[in-house]
Amino acid sequence: MNVLVLNCGSSSMKFQVIATELATMERDEDRQLVRGVIERIGSEALITIRPAQGAVQHEAQPLRDHRAALDFLLGWLVSPAARVPGVQSLSDIHAVGHRVVHGGEGLTRSVLIDDAVVEQIEDCIELAPLHNPANLRGIAAARERFGPGIPEVAVFDTAFHTTMPPESFLYAIPYQLYVRHRIRRYGFHGTSHRYVAHRYRRLTGRAHEETNLISLHLGNGCSACAVRGGDSLETSMGLTPLEGLVMGTRSGDLDPSILDLLHHKEGMSFEEVDNLMNKHSGLLGLSGLTNDMRELLEEASTNHDRRAQLAIDIFCLRVRKYLGAYLARMNGADAILFTGGIGENAAEIRRRICSDLSFFGIALDQAKNAAMVNGQEGEIGAADSRLRLFVIPTNEELLIARDTVRCVQDTPRRW
Repeated sequence: MNVLVLNCGSSSMKFQVIATELATMERDEDRQLVRGVIERIGSEALITIRPAQGAVQHEAQPLRDHRAALDFLLGWLVSPAARVPGVQSLSDIHAVGHRVVHGGEGLTRSVLIDDAVVEQIEDCIELAPLHNPANLRGIAAARERFGPGIPEVAVFDTAFHTTMPPESFLYAIPYQLYVRHRIRRYGFHGTSHRYVAHRYRRLTGRAHEETNLISLHLGNGCSACAVRGGDSLETSMGLTPLEGLVMGTRSGDLDPSILDLLHHKEGMSFEEVDNLMNKHSGLLGLSGLTNDMRELLEEASTNHDRRAQLAIDIFCLRVRKYLGAYLARMNGADAILFTGGIGENAAEIRRRICSDLSFFGIALDQAKNAAMVNGQEGEIGAADSRLRLFVIPTNEELLIARDTVRCVQDTPRRW
């Protein structure tokens, strides 16, 4: 089955076409046929297409909305120039899988999309105002373009975390606010945490119920997840993706009274404070330079930039604090997984996070860690490390494609 995977942002559309079915899933023989991204939708869009074989293609086209972006993509897929294996016409696209950020408490697993599901996603817009509207635009464009003959599936970032117990997801505020407005921790990056937990089981031969680990998704967005018995027990992001670890432009944890102080001292509206915490804080706000960890490491190493070093130190310390908290929450774990752009490629950040944690039995193999970059997968722990340490590149699009096949064929999810 050829599955078109769409991940739509406010002005972007990431896509992949993946050939997969139940038999190939079991053997990890799924095939990525093409991937790419369309950026700056609404103006002169920038298009990057990466075929599985052949040169990367770059193009610019005026695309007014997500429907126009999808029309361009589908036109390219069936064009003679594309030469995507197994895709000669639109009939060779058998299903569409959509990433949806927020499913709330009602949408707790991947589902076939119908009008009722669209309404439920719309009901979650107030919980994810930056993400769900864009996801819905992608769904609307695909449903209009393909019609009812092609099944479409929604896969939710929040779904993996619906196994959290109330003591993990409730905030210590009046309970009636949860009852009235569903103010609680939902968590995000669930598709990534779920995927790397699955890969860990593949690498170690453990069963689902034997999976006890801490997953660290470190990129421009960052989150930690405690996985016990194969299920999400605790995660660092909350009602929104702002809570938790220090991120590229997000502050992570802070005293809520800071918001009121900024309102009075700086004359900022709450909308301006929210924008400050989400888009101008984190690594960018601390360093005053950039939200790119690669550039910060270079500045700290080459130019000995004090604020770049400070941003790195605070980033790593916050991760270490969550590691300690989650090891206490779980009474220990078997492994720590690093994933995301920073987690997969920044060996120096992994080294700093794992240093001086011998009390927990965490010991890094420095040579293995230094060599584990550029999308490699493998173990980086020393022989005497009580907790096993892994770098596992995430592949959320593959999981979306696999869930799409399962929903279309009404097959229970196994991971």
